[in-house]
Amino acid sequence: MISVSNLSIQFGKKPLFQDVNIKFTPGNCYGVIGANGAGKSTFLKIISGELDSTSGKVMMEPGERMAVLKQDHFEFDEFTVLDTVINGHAELWKIIQEKNDIYAKPDFSEADGIKASELEEVFAEMNGWNAESDAAELLSGLGIKEALHYKLMKELSGKEKVRVLLAQALFGNPDNLLLDEPTNDLDLETVMWLENYLANFDNTVIVVSHDRHFLDSVCTDIVDIDFGKVKLFSGNYTFWYESSQLAARQHAQQNKKAEEKKKELQEFIARFSANVAKSKQTTSRKKMLEKLNIEDIQPSTRRYPGIIFQQEREAGDKIFSCTGLSKTIDEDILFSDVEFTIEKGEKVIFLSKDPRAMTSLFEIISGVEKADHGSFEWGVTITNAYLPVDNSSFFQEPISLIDWLAQFSEDTSEFFLRGYLGKMLFSGEDIYKTANVLSGGEKVRCMISRMMLKNANLLIMDTPTNHLDLESIQSFNNSLKNFGGTVLMSSHDHEFIQTVSTRIIELTPNGVIDKLMDYDEYISSDKIKEQRERMYQK
Repeated sequence: MISVSNLSIQFGKKPLFQDVNIKFTPGNCYGVIGANGAGKSTFLKIISGELDSTSGKVMMEPGERMAVLKQDHFEFDEFTVLDTVINGHAELWKIIQEKNDIYAKPDFSEADGIKASELEEVFAEMNGWNAESDAAELLSGLGIKEALHYKLMKELSGKEKVRVLLAQALFGNPDNLLLDEPTNDLDLETVMWLENYLANFDNTVIVVSHDRHFLDSVCTDIVDIDFGKVKLFSGNYTFWYESSQLAARQHAQQNKKAEEKKKELQEFIARFSANVAKSKQTTSRKKMLEKLNIEDIQPSTRRYPGIIFQQEREAGDKIFSCTGLSKTIDEDILFSDVEFTIEKGEKVIFLSKDPRAMTSLFEIISGVEKADHGSFEWGVTITNAYLPVDNSSFFQEPISLIDWLAQFSEDTSEFFLRGYLGKMLFSGEDIYKTANVLSGGEKVRCMISRMMLKNANLLIMDTPTNHLDLESIQSFNNSLKNFGGTVLMSSHDHEFIQTVSTRIIELTPNGVIDKLMDYDEYISSDKIKEQRERMYQK
């Protein structure tokens, strides 16, 4: 258990948050949410002891162990992958080193033998004999193949290192586990493995994530950092979001009687509880709903961007078709002989084990690069707006946001452009920020403004939720569900895919898998799993 008492943190004159009093108890997973800059990562650093608070204290029960997902990808470069994972249990690793040092002595004495015997006893009590096999099992679950287990960390790619450091944090069943954005750089299958692992983890978990499906799958409670306050709410992210929206609507209904509001809230809790009970994601952690009460439901003061896509012209019957498209990069076949036709109003998610496949396909059909073989054709009525995964080329010049957006608009008046920037939460003096120094999230919001300006009837989006906070992702998601045009996209966001897409096209080195079904059905089908294995074989 972790107890946070009267905690405050202040940088300069303004406190980030203050008077925080929360207990994090075993068997629960706490999802920490808040707008960019609210202090989510800072909160985790204070709990882990990496950062000192201005006032207050953080305490653990005596003898408990805390594990933290490390952010320094170079700290263990001279260690093997397996040793890096075992290093996550500092006490066990120390005993291993002491044992090795004693056994390596050329003048091994009787005293050394007694000490070694004592260490062996503690080592056995800590399940040390299974350390390597447990570490290997974690690595395999996170997609690190056995061939890499004895390599040095410096020989691994950045994405592989992320997975090893995640295995390190999970190793040894820590009493308290702190994870800051653990799903970053994980593919969808590995995220599912982590969801299942954490959903059945018996101890205390505190996690920061922008992945709503992940938060819904593992969290029993939400810790909301908002306007200098840190509040604890029972339930997962979707419950928090939907209940806060309901409370906000009720707050706006001044004439509604208190009894009617109470009844509406009770019905909402009952309906949500029933839905979770039926969910495929139901696990031992889902007992959270037994604790729900009306007092948990409060309106959020969070601001959500206004993402609204409108079609200036409705598309005709012919949208897009391609035949024999193939692309190879660095001798890796990304896709070959790709053939499909897009129908009006479809919302298609493109998948692949190699994310370069989706990016190359979108760049090809957007005219940015050329296919090795094959052809494609757009319908004459189609206007498209493209959101690339790499937007760096759009933000090279040191110009203001108002001038940046004016490059893509026929109406260049400040009043008109302010409206589009304002929808993406750039207000007041924000519109004079310099484009080339924006954060990743701010750049994506600018790119969305650019897309909205086009009033296109077809949207192409390559991992559109990258760098966005939960509020922007939620607004983006809602907008795409309501968009009447056609959508072609890739994404690592399970909830985004499940709630938006109507069709799945997976690009493989040996053609495509093309299914009209929802994503949850696709990933749970044994027949499709077998088909995918065949399609990725060389």
